[in-house]
Amino acid sequence: MSGDVKNGVRLDKWLWAARFFKTRSLAKAAVEGGKVQFDGNRVKVSREVNVGDRLRIRQGWDEKDVTVIAVSDQRRGAAEAQALYEESADSIERRESAAAARKAAGGMLERPVRKPNKKERRQIHRFRDG
Repeated sequence: MSGDVKNGVRLDKWLWAARFFKTRSLAKAAVEGGKVQFDGNRVKVSREVNVGDRLRIRQGWDEKDVTVIAVSDQRRGAAEAQALYEESADSIERRESAAAARKAAGGMLERPVRKPNKKERRQIHRFRDG
């Protein structure tokens, strides 16, 4: 990869290049919000990522434990982005079991048969607001 870097790369740039987030600003917001942990600790956006570093990344319902295999500051295709990190087997198993539990629980939710009409929407808004 021509985007490989010998030294470290900023954390937000690496998360973006590894395709965890669509934009660097989303990656920055996630790091600042505590959704990305470096060796179990909160970290700043400007922290340099090097080969061998361990990150815990929370995206929505999922939490991934990854080890940095390669460092790049350029966003490439998905196959090349997945070559930048390796997710632990324990992390994969946890995510899959949580997804199965969510899927099983989803059948228990009562879902409306149809969308509310205009009169029902007004009633909902009145109820919420006052």
